[in-house]
Amino acid sequence: NEWSTSQQNTSFLLNALSSVGVPPRASSGDFSIVHGLQRAVQAMCECSEAQHEKRTALNENATKVLNRGRVICLTSARDNASIKSLEEIFQRELVQANKVAAASDHLIPVHHCHLVILNVYPNNMDAVAVTPHPVINISNMLSAEVHCAKAAGQVASRLSHLILSHYDLASTTVTGIPMKEEQNASSSANYDVEIFHSSQAHTTLLGNAADTAIVKTQKEGADYETVTLKWCTPRGMSPSEVHNCTSMFRITPVDVNSRPSSCLINFLLNGRSVMLEMVRRGGGKVMSHLLAAHGGEIFIHSLGTGRSILEDPPSISEGCGGRVTDYRITDFGIFMQQNKIVPIRRKDKGSVLSPNAMVKARLEKLTKYWPITISSTCIFNFKQYTEPLLSLMVKDVLTEEEVIQCKQCIYSLIGLEAKHEPLPTPNIGQRGKGPKREEQYRQMWTELETYLRAYSQTDQHTKVLHCLLECRNKDDDKIKVDKVETNHVLREIEVSKDSSCSRSGTPTPMERASVIRATTDSPLSPPLQSSKAKPYPRSILDIWIARNTKPKRPPFFGQLSAEPLGNKGSIARLYPNLKSEMNTSAPSAMDTS
Repeated sequence: NEWSTSQQNTSFLLNALSSVGVPPRASSGDFSIVHGLQRAVQAMCECSEAQHEKRTALNENATKVLNRGRVICLTSARDNASIKSLEEIFQRELVQANKVAAASDHLIPVHHCHLVILNVYPNNMDAVAVTPHPVINISNMLSAEVHCAKAAGQVASRLSHLILSHYDLASTTVTGIPMKEEQNASSSANYDVEIFHSSQAHTTLLGNAADTAIVKTQKEGADYETVTLKWCTPRGMSPSEVHNCTSMFRITPVDVNSRPSSCLINFLLNGRSVMLEMVRRGGGKVMSHLLAAHGGEIFIHSLGTGRSILEDPPSISEGCGGRVTDYRITDFGIFMQQNKIVPIRRKDKGSVLSPNAMVKARLEKLTKYWPITISSTCIFNFKQYTEPLLSLMVKDVLTEEEVIQCKQCIYSLIGLEAKHEPLPTPNIGQRGKGPKREEQYRQMWTELETYLRAYSQTDQHTKVLHCLLECRNKDDDKIKVDKVETNHVLREIEVSKDSSCSRSGTPTPMERASVIRATTDSPLSPPLQSSKAKPYPRSILDIWIARNTKPKRPPFFGQLSAEPLGNKGSIARLYPNLKSEMNTSAPSAMDTS
């Protein structure tokens, strides 16, 4: 075929390929792919109608025409040397064709060509000696890439993947299409249809990574991703409920000859439209796209699901009633104050990380879990109950006292839940009733577990996570361990009480209130004799560390000053100072064995 518009369409290509028929059995053994590469280079040097008009234009708008193209070569090579030979041959043919085109008025030189080699190997082979590689520049006018695929099944999927990357396309799967069965017209079933379109149609979806992760999945049997949007049953809507259309692009079905694709295409060409809805992370749905036909061609329309692009962005410091009022501005200011960047002295040349790398590593570590808005978090909204747990978990190393403080925060939250006290809900200008108390605590425990898992970097941090999992009666799938009894929790509280008393003589009011609240309000009070406590997750490493760091009683004075008696133990004098101070009879002795 030629570069004319009448021949560059699917109908012409299918008719031309159907008329070719089965290739004849050739007697000669020359089956080289080089002839096809030579013909491809010659075709690229031929001018299309648009290129010829621009080259021969005599007006002031005439510009230099750049001739760029892409050649896809399907072959079967034995090794990397054969692939390298094909690239060199194509490079020589391209240089030779450009010399001929430069001396002709009807041909145009090729300024840049992209060579794609798809190496096809038999199905009974697990691997091939050809190594695939991404796009590399062979010269200033030739770049090449190599892919491998099995003869059955993988060739079509690999070509579809190449189409998406070469033409900047994206895949959308319309799911839940109601369609009547051919055998039984009274019943209907749901089908899926995959369509290709410009990747810019998904621009509005990429703005929210959380929602995009739900609808974007790996295409089964292929190497690319597709966005799944559900067929939305048409319903009556007022003009205020209709979203604004931000862009529209032409579509094409992937499987043109399938019955679901033909039914969807005919449905749209008859003047009907299809609304596509996207499932949000919170469980809601929003209409994000519209399929409709204009002038015999089908387009996908992107609908504005967020703020209108014509409106000015509101100030981040707006008061109640504004559109953007729930940013964690105060927390963000505190975060910046705690992480000020100051010049430091240059370290030795042997230092592993540069200052910039150290700052980036610290920022990445501290923001493993850092919600941006107030409405997207629970544990950061009532710090009077979650501190100092939140601030201590981001530290590199935790001491035993800090671990106990973190556990006390968890016990306090359990006590609040046991007393059925509602958690304080921030006022961010939302109307209506807030979530129920049970839903509040469920969200809080889920988010707190996510936070602790994000910062479980040492054994001390893991102890805090274990404490939460134990209190919530959850089995940690990632940490295969047993479970501790409830008395262990009570002993932890008693240890914290003793440690606070030993440091200052008498516990402070805040420490005393924290311990009392944890011991009295916690549902982990001493259980009945009939109830059995569940085991607590403890790994072998935890048991070994606990064994090595087990607290020991200090030895008695008599044991330190005792005299050994061979294999019979040791003997110590009882009341050694009794005779010198009170001038009494000689002291007796006792056997300490």
